[in-house]
Formats: sequence, structure tokens, C-alpha cells
Amino acid sequence: MVIPVYNIEKYIAETLDSILAQSEDDLEIVLVDDMSIDGSVGVIKKYKEDHPDVQIRLITPGKKLKACGARNLGVEESLGRYIAFLDGDDLWQPEKLKKQMALMNEKKCGFSFTGYEYADADAKPMGKIVKVPETISYRQALKNTTIFTSTVIFDTQIIPRDKIVFPDILSEDTALWFKILREGYRACGLNESLTLYRRTGNSLSSDKSDAARRIWNLYRKSEHLPVLYSAFCFVCWGFNAVKRRL
Repeated sequence: MVIPVYNIEKYIAETLDSILAQSEDDLEIVLVDDMSIDGSVGVIKKYKEDHPDVQIRLITPGKKLKACGARNLGVEESLGRYIAFLDGDDLWQPEKLKKQMALMNEKKCGFSFTGYEYADADAKPMGKIVKVPETISYRQALKNTTIFTSTVIFDTQIIPRDKIVFPDILSEDTALWFKILREGYRACGLNESLTLYRRTGNSLSSDKSDAARRIWNLYRKSEHLPVLYSAFCFVCWGFNAVKRRL
């Protein structure tokens, strides 16, 4: 799995613990530091020393890559067939990988995602669980950006590695999902809450305002959708975004 690292000293050890709690064997953890200015790198190095039998690779490019570049470098450096993504402050439930891999093997899909639950800064579940559909098409995804990065797995035997490239734009993860789905690849959802999405920001209202601007820009500048269709998708997106938080 690929983890971008930026100032997550407080959280990264707990995140790594959640990976080691998985029932899957032979896990490769690729962490890419994006010029952290706290003690994140030191915590990871200590964690790696304490777990010598785990494939933990810390990459320190020495320059600012942003989240998109850090994930892209992690994809390039990863060696396994399957690539999972996890942000350095989120957590996986113990059976997450086992259940998701079983789904991918059954459905023969190259792109999968799961449900998740919001958690507070202390990783305490908030009771807000986001449900996901069994499948999602490009047009459905435009209206409902329910795919959360820390739940995603790609199978590189179905979706070539050189297609898993996060663009250097805001909401780069959603832009990648749109691109993959637009090209006709199937995405399978597992409607179980298997990831904790830790919310550490101070202003949910500003988060929503920024998200609205980002999604509109994706419609118009990345997907080049007509204004009227963009407006239709935007209204649907807003409804679904509110519903996710109820």
C-alpha cells in the first residue's frame, strides 16, 4: 500500500498498527515523505526498526511533491500486483484487506472501494457511516463522489500501472477515479464500513465550501462537461454529500 506522509507524527504509528493487524500476509508498505517538518520521518524509522520482519519502505525524495506526487512516486516504487492507498491518519479495520481482496477475486474487477466511518481526531468513531454501491459507473460517480481514497485498491494486472497517475490538480483522487471509470474499467464496492476516516480539520463549513469549488472545477476544467450537465451533476453531488453526513 501507498501512504503519503506530511506532518502526521501524531497518527502514523496507529495507522501502521492497523495495517499490521490485517490478516493478509506479505504486505508491502511504501511511505513517501512530502517534506514533513515535524517528527513523522523519525517515528516511521523507529517503527521500521521495531518491526524488522515487515516490508516497510520509507522514501524521502527531498523535495515537495504534494499528495498527488507522493502517491504517484509510491505507485512507481511499489512492487506488488495490488496497490492500496491509505492516508497517514486513517485506519483500517482488521478484516479490510481480506474482505476486499475476496470481492475483487470474485468479481474480477480491477478497481474496488469500501464503505467507511467518520472518526474524530482521536480516531473515535462518530457513528456516521458512508454506504457505497456494489458498482459505480462514470456517470454515477460524477453525481456521487462516494469513493474514499483510503478504501481503494487497484489490480495492476487489469488496470495498468501507468494509468494509475494522480493529476496535479485539486481533488486529484476524484479526478483519477473519473478518468479510470471514463475509460471503461469496472469498479466494485463493498458496502461494509472497513476504514475510519479521521477528521482533524477545524472547520467543516470551509471544507464543504472548498469541496464545492473543487468538484465544479473538475466538471468544467478536467472532465470538460457542458455547463448544464455540470450544474445537474453538481446538484446531485451536493445532495449526496449532505446525505453522507446525516
